[in-house]
Amino acid sequence: MNRNVIITCAVTGAGDAWSRHPDLPVSTDQIAAAVLSAAEAGAAVAHIHVRDPQTGQGSRDVDLFSAVVEKVRASDTDVIINLTAGMGGSWFPSEDGDPSMPGPGTDMIGPAERLAHVDKVRPDICSLDCGTMNFGENETYISTPGYLTKMAELTQSWGVKPEMEVFDLGHVRLAKELINRGVIDAPPMFQICLGIPWGADADTESMLAMRNALPPGANWAGFGISRMEMPMVAQAVLLGGHVRVGLEDNLYLDKGVLASNADLVTRATEIISRLGAKVATPDEARAILGLRK
Repeated sequence: MNRNVIITCAVTGAGDAWSRHPDLPVSTDQIAAAVLSAAEAGAAVAHIHVRDPQTGQGSRDVDLFSAVVEKVRASDTDVIINLTAGMGGSWFPSEDGDPSMPGPGTDMIGPAERLAHVDKVRPDICSLDCGTMNFGENETYISTPGYLTKMAELTQSWGVKPEMEVFDLGHVRLAKELINRGVIDAPPMFQICLGIPWGADADTESMLAMRNALPPGANWAGFGISRMEMPMVAQAVLLGGHVRVGLEDNLYLDKGVLASNADLVTRATEIISRLGAKVATPDEARAILGLRK
């Protein structure tokens, strides 16, 4: 069991949740405010996506990332900044002609462009999605070993910690290969992502199997989406890990009751406390993860 638990709050994500939650953070002001309220509720780390203020859709606009981070850094609230680097790998096959050609919604770019905002902002952490997988009915997220190696090399040269997001056991295997190649500095950091179609299920067996496959000395957190968010908080703590909550992963505090990011962090702190553990401060989290302030 983990007795000093880092909470990450993923405040907005890039999916279509904006159409189902009237208060989902969309503008840079709203996203920055969500980060700060989550930090005040107990989150040591904020995982940040940005959205197009006009459409609400997920965006990889460098200026939007920069604006959010500037607002957070200008505050008096201490929080570790973790930027997504998962945009730019979506492939939708064409349904009207040659299926080898990209269809509407495809957004496929190279490693350096996927990290353009990370290069500009230089956050503490950025995500690294460790493998290709299917999403939903007709989308594939493409992240090849060559792309991942290049992205890891770039983040390593900038002093940004990669959070290796793993959605199934094959992703863990690929992440360990990146460590073997010397492009991931110790201690490695993993995020076990459960319940996303079509990755591993959000259940005890999946989290345990993926935890057991991690290399010695790795730091790890785990989360489940939707109704399994809070059960996976408890499960991760009991298996020795850290946790993630937030509106990216789940919109509800209770059945039919829409949540805020601060609500979800508060609920996670209650679970952690009732299990006999404590919530790590940002400085404690930096020491655990090997980050500089």
